[in-house]
Amino acid sequence: MANKHERQGAVLGLIRSRAIGSQEELKQLLADRGLHVTQATLSRDLRDLGVVRAPTDEGARYVLPENLVEGGKPHLENLLPQLFARIDGVSELLVLHTLPSGAPPVSEAIDSQGWPEVLGTLAGENTVLIVCRSLEARVAVASRIVELARSE
Repeated sequence: MANKHERQGAVLGLIRSRAIGSQEELKQLLADRGLHVTQATLSRDLRDLGVVRAPTDEGARYVLPENLVEGGKPHLENLLPQLFARIDGVSELLVLHTLPSGAPPVSEAIDSQGWPEVLGTLAGENTVLIVCRSLEARVAVASRIVELARSE
């Protein structure tokens, strides 16, 4: 079995060289190169590399983090339709749930928006904690996020 560095290098090379729409397709392309991986290993590699599925002109494809950004900032309007699961809140706090591995890029994208209602975010694997300035700010931010998530 290839070491992690070699395997992740192959994943990056494949994603850079072609449009890949599923983990199964990526797993097969790796196997064609003699790199046999389990679904769990491949999922961890994608998460470690910051690779997400994002909408493209050809449909949802795996995209490298640097291709989701413009001027170093991820496009929230591109990420949310693909990664949003649900949102709920209490007081000044919002909890945004994403698909697996979706929280880090969504959190970064929210932070880069510079919304005055948001003090900051904290991301886990599939959950983003959004700290807002007030209850009213939380309601406004939640509404904005839901609107962006539905605007595919």
